[in-house]
Amino acid sequence: MAGLTQNYITPFALTMRATTTQVGLLSSIPNLAMTLAQLLAPRLSERMRSRKGFILPIGLLHALMWLPILLIPYIFHDHQVISLIAFLTMSTIFDSISNPVWGSMMADLVSPESRGRFFGIRNRIAGFISMVFSYVAGGILQLLTGNINLGFLIVFAAAVVFRLVSVYFLYRMYEPSLPTISTQHVSLWGISRRMSSSNVGRFIIFSGLIYFSTNLSGPFFTPYMLRELKFNYLTYTIVNSASALTTLGFMTYWGKRSDRAGTVKVIKTTMLLVPVVPIAWLISGNIYWIILVQVFSGFAWAGFGLASGIFIFDASPQNDRTRYIALFNAMVFGGAFLGALVGGMVTPLLPQIKHSHFLTIFLISGVARMIVGIVLLPRISEVRNVPEVSTRRILFEGLGLTKIMGLRRSISQQISRLKNRRQP
Repeated sequence: MAGLTQNYITPFALTMRATTTQVGLLSSIPNLAMTLAQLLAPRLSERMRSRKGFILPIGLLHALMWLPILLIPYIFHDHQVISLIAFLTMSTIFDSISNPVWGSMMADLVSPESRGRFFGIRNRIAGFISMVFSYVAGGILQLLTGNINLGFLIVFAAAVVFRLVSVYFLYRMYEPSLPTISTQHVSLWGISRRMSSSNVGRFIIFSGLIYFSTNLSGPFFTPYMLRELKFNYLTYTIVNSASALTTLGFMTYWGKRSDRAGTVKVIKTTMLLVPVVPIAWLISGNIYWIILVQVFSGFAWAGFGLASGIFIFDASPQNDRTRYIALFNAMVFGGAFLGALVGGMVTPLLPQIKHSHFLTIFLISGVARMIVGIVLLPRISEVRNVPEVSTRRILFEGLGLTKIMGLRRSISQQISRLKNRRQP
């Protein structure tokens, strides 16, 4: 379902002549709704007798909400983009409100020592399926360019079917019993008030600001490619799949490093790379360069996203894990909402770089990510006992580059010894 939808909502809106501001709203408003949904999730889920009893009906509603979305071109003749924003917002509420509960259940199922490897493998499988069906969707849209509404109808209808299949497999999952929980919960407000004074709280603030700075530019790569670079749907799909394919290839790579060196080390390492991604778009609009940038992006975000998700599992107290995950998600979605909203409002007003407002917001996004990392990352510490591993080993070990660098160093040392012997 993700492969058929996540890269194609903005192109769907562009067929309805969505403006730059509307593209920003298409990302920001659903993220605001997801933020509010996260805050309601713990209280709603606690009224259910089981976590699956909460997750399954929500998953069913999420699938069904795509039916009005795919019918918008046929049943709405006016205000189509507004209708799309409204239905997508309702869909994302159902998609996100069960996330803290699902995260709590998965944290009980997977031991802390193997979370990196497990979620690396899981995300690699999910990423492979998503990538394959992203290609399928792009191919369908390319074939039906002359009747693009029919193309989106087919793609989104298939997404509904696959979401229903996923609900079936959620039903088949084993649900561990709830841990013995203290009758006294820390409220979301209580956690929020102490965020700046706790390690996990500072991480939650950091994550919200990173996704704010990321989404300043995030919604606008698609219109930049389709409108200014004039990519067709097939080229657009290839560019997006370059990032997805790289993410897929490096999930287990980062998972092993998270288990070995700790998630904070992986986050700090990838934060050396993440700010570079949007800035690199300023160098060239050449298709080959952009594919290379997407490969770099996939490598960086694979590690950052995986390690961030695992850290919140590790750092959250078990009794209130659902609340901490909910607050983490709320800050992430809230940051994404504000970033997209601000980006959509200011991008048309910015001075142009190479005759493009989009390139200016890409530069601002990269600088903002850099500032957040420099200011906040030093205040976040690892919660597991892990050995100290250098950034160079984190990045290059397993790629063969450490052996090459070691061989080069050895050769240099041998040359120095020979020179010293020749001197009188």
